[in-house]
Amino acid sequence: MSDNQSWNSSGSEDDLEPREEPGHPVGIAEFSGVLSKWTNYIHGWQDRWVVLKNNTLSYYKSQDETEYGCRGSLCLSKAVITPHEFDECRLDISVNDSVWYLRAQDPEHRHQWIESIELHRSIREGRREKGGVTGTIIIPPPLADSGYGSESSLRRHGSMLSLTSATSGYSATSTSSFKKGHSLREKLAEMETFRDILCRQVDTLQKYFDSCADAVSKDELQRDKIVEDDEDDFPSTRTDGEFLHNNNGSKEKLFQSLSPKGINGIDFKGEAITFKATTAGILATLSHCIDLMVKREDSWQKRLDKEMEKRRRIEESYKSTLNELKKKSHFGGPDYEEGPNSLINEDEFFDAVEAALDRQDKIEEQCQTEKTRIQRSSPVPTGDVYSNTGSHRFSSKVEEMVQSHMTYSLQDVGGDANWQLVVEEGEMKVYRREVEENGIVLDPLKATHSVKGVTGHEVCHYFWDTAYRNDWETTIENFNVVETLSDNAAIVYQTHKRVWPASQRDVLYLSAMRKIIASNESDPDTWLVCNFSVDHDDAQPTNKCVRAKINIAMICQTLVSPPEGDKEISRDNILCKITYVANVNPGGWAPASVLRAVAKREYPKFLKRFTSYVQEKTAGKPILF
Repeated sequence: MSDNQSWNSSGSEDDLEPREEPGHPVGIAEFSGVLSKWTNYIHGWQDRWVVLKNNTLSYYKSQDETEYGCRGSLCLSKAVITPHEFDECRLDISVNDSVWYLRAQDPEHRHQWIESIELHRSIREGRREKGGVTGTIIIPPPLADSGYGSESSLRRHGSMLSLTSATSGYSATSTSSFKKGHSLREKLAEMETFRDILCRQVDTLQKYFDSCADAVSKDELQRDKIVEDDEDDFPSTRTDGEFLHNNNGSKEKLFQSLSPKGINGIDFKGEAITFKATTAGILATLSHCIDLMVKREDSWQKRLDKEMEKRRRIEESYKSTLNELKKKSHFGGPDYEEGPNSLINEDEFFDAVEAALDRQDKIEEQCQTEKTRIQRSSPVPTGDVYSNTGSHRFSSKVEEMVQSHMTYSLQDVGGDANWQLVVEEGEMKVYRREVEENGIVLDPLKATHSVKGVTGHEVCHYFWDTAYRNDWETTIENFNVVETLSDNAAIVYQTHKRVWPASQRDVLYLSAMRKIIASNESDPDTWLVCNFSVDHDDAQPTNKCVRAKINIAMICQTLVSPPEGDKEISRDNILCKITYVANVNPGGWAPASVLRAVAKREYPKFLKRFTSYVQEKTAGKPILF
């Protein structure tokens, strides 16, 4: 039977639709509204039109599409509704292996949905109880089947009838009942019956033995008295030895023979036979119980072995499936997404991020190999257009950020700055200071590098100009220029590719390019690209991405070594010193160890990739100082 079917006790489907009953309403009105439903890691939470009707929960892509049929439904008869422990707006509905992750717009709406679902379920159950449920009462077989009769019947009969029942029961036990394989519970009931019989027989025999003891004591006293009296009158011994004369001259038997029923009418022989039969029955039943318990123990041991083997196979299958799912971007439900309550631990988080980054690198390498590069000539700016920022509403902020980077970013990494060297590859060195705020990693990062054959102007030009952004930036999914402020300043919005299980990030920043004239003729001029986060009405944060905040600077100086003789300066004579600083607030929560490991891995790769791109683009072209 499918999850969407519901049957009454008779097996018909009349209970699927509400029906009119005397004194009862037809049913409660359907409940519907918009809920966010978790789809997958590509699309995340999506708004859906959800309808609760006739104990069934259905959803549609929108309210306008209700006429075209639902996209999925759940029967709520056996559904488990679980309000989320941390998310006050979320509820999970599961039926067997199917789980719907739903979010209401606020906790009050979630409460209304849960109450409506429970109301539908309770009314449905009420109809079932009123209609009646056909049940089957299982009556255990009577104890008389074992050959002993019921416990009460044994208690009502005397010893001889007990003897008959017990002996016949013993024979039946040794033949038919054992062959039928009666259960251990029935045999234990027989043991209780035997116990009652045996207790009564012991009481009877004890009374008989007590009566015999009293009779023997009285006979001994009487014999001693007779012997004393006879010693005075005549010899007391006779040849027969059984009869003695009394004072009247008559003979009297010394020991009276017991009647066939014995003392107090007890049949000693019959009680002895019954006692023997009862003990034999007890021993036989005990032996059968032991056999049953041994067989049951063997059976349970085999079942335990099978279950352990089954569990071992399931665990191996689970581990194998888990490893396969980790390679896919849609692994897990929303409980595995980035956040402080994520069910995925730091090691798994790092492994997943590292695997996703490796896949992106391979895809990028393939694209670079297959793609034919179109060489573009770098436009040479006319005049000294980069010496000032132009006039716009962010001019003062740009000037402030430029001065801050010129003052602090170029400072030496020694002293009390607490910079730690994390990567050193040839001319490139990467430093980091560990800073956290409210559990979010805000580590400032500084990298120094020297690149031959390019100028600072060329490096900054390719870094700033969005026309070349997709050629060297592999982490961007898409970007657009929101507003052009001047010839050397623009506001850019870009979204980065998602690296599961981390959430997708976007960033809105102002990018400005400046040329700082050296105050001393012997010192080189400085080229600088400054990117820092701003707000803009045309690019407001959305639920799809986590908004990151950045403050990045690419600072370049060109060093020229004089050529030999009268030769012109070539690219072999120039060297660009690069200082790259980055202060990034990732916006959302992610394990600190993961963020630091990713930064240590990705920043050196970015610098090498970008500088190699600039060398490739400028090779064979006039030098742009």
